[in-house]
Amino acid sequence: MMKRRLFLGAGCAAGALASGCDFSLRDGVFNACRADLPTDLRDHPLVTSAWRGLNPEKVWDTHCHVFGDGDSGSGLWYNPRLEQIWRPRGYVQREFYVNASCVDETPGNVDKSFVERLLGKCLGMPPGFHVLLFAFDWARDDAGAPMPERSTFHVPDTYVAKLAKNHPAHFEWAASIHPYDPKALDRLDAAVEKGARAVKWLPSAQNIDPADARCDRFYARLAALQLPLIAHAGDERAVHDFGEHLGNPLRLRRPLDAGVKVVVAHCASLGEGQDTDRAGKVMLPNFELFARLLEDPNYRKNLVGDIAAITQGNRMNVVPILLERSDWHARLLNASDYPLPGVVPLIYLKSLFDQKLLDPEALEPLRRLREINVLLFDLVLKRSLSLNGRGFPAAVFETAPFFKRPT
Repeated sequence: MMKRRLFLGAGCAAGALASGCDFSLRDGVFNACRADLPTDLRDHPLVTSAWRGLNPEKVWDTHCHVFGDGDSGSGLWYNPRLEQIWRPRGYVQREFYVNASCVDETPGNVDKSFVERLLGKCLGMPPGFHVLLFAFDWARDDAGAPMPERSTFHVPDTYVAKLAKNHPAHFEWAASIHPYDPKALDRLDAAVEKGARAVKWLPSAQNIDPADARCDRFYARLAALQLPLIAHAGDERAVHDFGEHLGNPLRLRRPLDAGVKVVVAHCASLGEGQDTDRAGKVMLPNFELFARLLEDPNYRKNLVGDIAAITQGNRMNVVPILLERSDWHARLLNASDYPLPGVVPLIYLKSLFDQKLLDPEALEPLRRLREINVLLFDLVLKRSLSLNGRGFPAAVFETAPFFKRPT
């Protein structure tokens, strides 16, 4: 373990993930994974004020990933290249995921400990709080056949559905169904029967073109079911393979025009995409392209964005805009991108203070929270952000009504 940690620290410091994200080592490298929230931190004014005005029963963290190696017979899988030390980028990535989620890597205990640690974090929140767990389909070829060799993770729908069924006080779930799969519509109906609240896509990792006419039958069924589509937009630095052009927010016009409720993950806050509304190859920040969609009156009823990961170093430039645009707040959903808030180098808190977005007195309690409960850390951090006295309102965090199924 010590050798692995030394390698991980060296790899991080050397920029092994330089193409993946902005890292700062100034708050440290590893999450300490402390178990209990002490009374002084639980009752800290920063924490109590974060919950003030919120109804915990409406507070869902709407972007949570599941990780494991399948040692429980769950069907969870990750590409073996993530364990190959001679491929440092993937190796370091996996080590950070394990540390961020405080997983016990004792053989045979990985899947179980991931769930236990996540449940522990949920129990540290007020009763009624839920997380929306994501399944993650295979990358698939154009005929819809799985491509494990080009996939990074696989999280079966059946596994996360079972977690939600077994822990209804804490977990909800989102299916991940590739639209090119010949069984996609049957899988979608089955997911709804099992209580899925949404469908999650990561186009550049799964080989999905949201603007492809092959998706139209899937969109029609989503619209009829009133089931939201949570689609990653903007560049993807952790899991990718098929081209960042698939994450262009403008490609989401097709499901929007079909009447699908679309959640643009991360508000497309990373990278550039081609402005396909203009002649020539004009590249603009993906966030600007997302904003164009948000401003389109045709999409006011079915387009929202989630604010997962916006406090990370490579995304935080959008935070002032999102705080200032109070007219957008009713169309934003809070989300953590768990377990990423537990990757300590991703979020350098002092940078938020330097941008006058965070009170300096919040820095130390937030650092302590991150070592104990990253779900609480993420919520308290975002509730503490403000610009010229304006923060995110309660509605951004009371996300459950958006995912309410029609009766």
